[in-house]
Amino acid sequence: MSTADSIPASTVPARGASSVRIKLSRDDYALRTGLVVVISLLAILVVLPLYSLLSKSLEDMDGNFVGLQNFQEYFQTPALLTSITNSLSVAFFSAIIVLVLAFIYAYALTRTKMPFRLFFRGVALIPILAPSLLAAISLIYWFGTQGVLKSWLFGASIYGPIGVIMASCFWVFPHALMILITALSTADARLYEAAEALRTPKWRIFWTVTLPGAKYGILSTGFIVFTLVITDFGVPKVIGGNFNVLATDVYKQVVGQQNFEMGAVVSLVLLLPAVAAFIADRWVQSKQVALLSARAVPFQPKSEPLRDWLLFGFCATIAFIFLAMLGMAAYASFVTFWPYNLTLSLNNYDFDLMDGGGWEAYFNSIRMAIYCAVFGSGLIFFGSYLVEKARGVSWLRTILHLIAMMPLAIPGLVLGIAYIFFFNHPDNPLGFLYGTMGILVISTIVHFYTVSHLTSLTALKQLDPEFETVSLSLKTPVWRTFGKVTLPVCLPALLDVASYLFLNAMTTVAAVVFLYSPETMLASIAVLNMDDAGDIAPAAAMALMIVYTSAIFRLLHALLTRYLKRRTQVWRTR
Repeated sequence: MSTADSIPASTVPARGASSVRIKLSRDDYALRTGLVVVISLLAILVVLPLYSLLSKSLEDMDGNFVGLQNFQEYFQTPALLTSITNSLSVAFFSAIIVLVLAFIYAYALTRTKMPFRLFFRGVALIPILAPSLLAAISLIYWFGTQGVLKSWLFGASIYGPIGVIMASCFWVFPHALMILITALSTADARLYEAAEALRTPKWRIFWTVTLPGAKYGILSTGFIVFTLVITDFGVPKVIGGNFNVLATDVYKQVVGQQNFEMGAVVSLVLLLPAVAAFIADRWVQSKQVALLSARAVPFQPKSEPLRDWLLFGFCATIAFIFLAMLGMAAYASFVTFWPYNLTLSLNNYDFDLMDGGGWEAYFNSIRMAIYCAVFGSGLIFFGSYLVEKARGVSWLRTILHLIAMMPLAIPGLVLGIAYIFFFNHPDNPLGFLYGTMGILVISTIVHFYTVSHLTSLTALKQLDPEFETVSLSLKTPVWRTFGKVTLPVCLPALLDVASYLFLNAMTTVAAVVFLYSPETMLASIAVLNMDDAGDIAPAAAMALMIVYTSAIFRLLHALLTRYLKRRTQVWRTR
C-alpha cells in the first residue's frame, strides 16, 4: 500500500473539487482547542490591558468619562509637551551615533581579517548582561560632580541629554551590532569579484555593493535603536537630571503624583512613536529581497594590512570604552566611600543595610528569571507550534500570530501601566495576581513575547511538512510526533528562547517598576531605589551582581546546549 492510499479519503480532494477537505481527527480538535486557549490567554494579557489603559485616559479622577479632555490638558502643559521633543531628539541622535559606530564595528568583524575578532565580538555583547542603569551609574563615576574625568566635558554636565545619549548608546550597541553582523554576513562574492575585475575603486565598491546589500539591516537597526532609546526608563531616571522625557514623565505622574489618568495619557503618547517605528520596520522588512541565490558564492574577506589595522584600532577603542564602563562600576562597588575613602571593602555588598530590598531582591530576580525561562519558553513554543502546524483554520492562526506580534510595539512602561489598570480593577477576577510574583512573571513574558515567538517560528519553519503527513498516514498521535521529532529538532531554538527570557528578566526595569510589592522586590528595581536614596555604590554593586549572574547563566547555557546537541543533534553533522 502506498503512502497516499493510507491517508484518509477525506483529506484527498475529490475530482473537480475546488478545495481540499480535511477530516478532523482527535488531534485536529486538540490543536484547534489549543489555538483558542492561547488566543484567549494572550487577549487577556495583551489586548484587555491596553483597552483598560485607553479607557483610563478618557476618564477623570472620579471615573467619569471626559473624552479627550486629558489629552487637551496634556498638550497645553508646556513642561509635559517639552518631554516629547526631548525624547525624540535623544532617540534620534542616539540612533545615528549607534548606527555609525555599530556598522563600522560589524564591518570590521565580518569583512576583514582583523585579529582578535572573536574577543571584540564578545566584549561588545557585555551590555546585554546588564540593566541599562549600569551605564548611567558608571558615567556618574567617570564624569559626574565627583567624577574622575569631569574636566573632560569642558564645564558641561553629564546630568542631562549628554549623559542620556552616552549611556543609551552603550546599552543599545549590542542590539544594533547583532542585526548589522547578520546583514553584513550575507554577501555574494561574485559581485565583489566582478567589481574588482572592472578595476572599480574600493570606496566605490563600498558605496555601490556593500551598503546597498546591507541597507535593510541598517534601516531596521535604526528603527529598533530609536524604539529602545525612546522607551527606556532606567537611563534617564538615573542620569537625566532635570531633562524630562516621556518615560520619566509616566513614572512621575503615576508614582510621584498618583495621577493615573494623566499617566495613561502620557503612556499612549509614548506608545505612538514606538508603534510608528514598529510599522516602519515591518514595511522595510516587507521590501527586503533575497540577496543570495542558489549560485551564490560565500564572501571571504581578503587580508589588507592597512585597513585591517585601522579597524583594529577602532574596535580596540570601542572595546576599551566598554571595559572601562564595566570596570569603573566594578571598582566603585568595592570603594568604601567615594571619593574620600578609596579603601576597598565589601561594605557595599551588604544589601540588607541599604534601602533597596536587600539580598532578597536579588534572589527574587533569579526566581522570576527561572520562572520566565521555564514557563515562558514552553508557552511561546507551544503557541508558535500551533501557528505553524495546526491544519486548517488559517484565520485562527493569523489572529494568534497578530496578537503575538503586538508586544514588540508596546513599551515596557506602557505595559506596566496597563497591567495596573487591568489587574487592579476591583471587578477583575484575576485581581489576586496583583502584587505577586505571578504578575511580574506574566508581564515579563508578555513584554518579550514577540522576539521569542519569531525565533520559535523560524525554527519550526525549517521542518518539512512531510513529517506531519507521514505521521498522519501512520496514524501517529500528534503528541508523539511533537515529542520524537519536532521538539528534538527545535531544541537549540527552544534553549535560545529560554536564555533570552532569563537574561531579560534579570535586567528588565520598565514593565515591572509599577508592579512589584515589598515582598517581590527585584534586583533591577533595587538598583533604581538605591540610586534614588543616594546609595550609588551599592546600586553599582547590585547591578554587577546581575551582570555576574547573567554571565554565569550564559556559560551554563552554552555548556548545556553543547551537551544536548551532542545527544539530540547528531544528524546535523556529516
